Amino acid sequence: MTRPNRIPGRYRGVAVARDDGPFDEASLCARFLGREAYWKTRFLVVRPHDDADDRVALLAVARDPGDALFSPITAVELLAGPGECAVVHRPEVDTAIPSALAAVAAEVPDARAVVVQGRYEHVNFVVDADPLRVVVREVVPPHPAKLVDQARRVVDVTEDLRPLRLERAVVDLADLARRAPASHYLLPCRGGGSEVPGAAVSYLDERPEPADWTLLGCERSRQIHRWFYGRDVPRVDLCPKVDPAVAGPGALLTKCCLQQEELGEGVATGPDGETTWVSVPWGASLEHVREALRRLAALAETRGAPPWSPA
Repeated sequence: MTRPNRIPGRYRGVAVARDDGPFDEASLCARFLGREAYWKTRFLVVRPHDDADDRVALLAVARDPGDALFSPITAVELLAGPGECAVVHRPEVDTAIPSALAAVAAEVPDARAVVVQGRYEHVNFVVDADPLRVVVREVVPPHPAKLVDQARRVVDVTEDLRPLRLERAVVDLADLARRAPASHYLLPCRGGGSEVPGAAVSYLDERPEPADWTLLGCERSRQIHRWFYGRDVPRVDLCPKVDPAVAGPGALLTKCCLQQEELGEGVATGPDGETTWVSVPWGASLEHVREALRRLAALAETRGAPPWSPA
């Protein structure tokens, strides 16, 4: 049975071996069985001495137990042969990051296994890359979309998170306003630099004199408006959590200002139809986002995604 997302947890266990013999499984096993290997070596990327020869094979190896610095290889498994394995040089890619390896593999769709020579010239690989699709739903302005940016920054430096493929689902306030055309809109705050072309704009956080406006805001904004003015007004809900199912099958990361970190509501989760969603507070920290992505990965496994752990 194919194991998706086979990625070594430590690239120190991946060694490159130069060999010019045949690259079929029987020949590789015969040549490498009994050969000495360094005590950390668990995988071999086998390549010819001549770089112009593009053959490459990927082997998993076992060695005699014990604490000897070098010991004979006792078992060899061919993970991918020359017809299904590719080597890619990407100096900007940190090969310790599973999502980064999966992203490179997506550039080589014809290869089951992709060996990446990346940042610091370190080598690692992924076999049968199948990253979890995560839609990140956010409202702009401000730019860049904060939650999208935070999620990307977290994924780019996290070594123990299953491979993820982040997709933006960004809603612009001006587009939301078109759902309820008006000559005057009330927005939650001035901080984002929000504007609605062709309409007057006021900002709720400045507590302006009441006017005949439409509120572009979430439930919290509605509550604040009622507190300030004692009434409700026409409203377009901008909360990105309002319709989690907009993501479709897969996983959704979004945010909600009604979640109170102080009350232990830092990260909320739930299934909605085919969508597994996690939301963070409106002012989420990078740690909130990191925890949310971990929960999404765990929830995905409970809903049928193959379990993942470093090879």
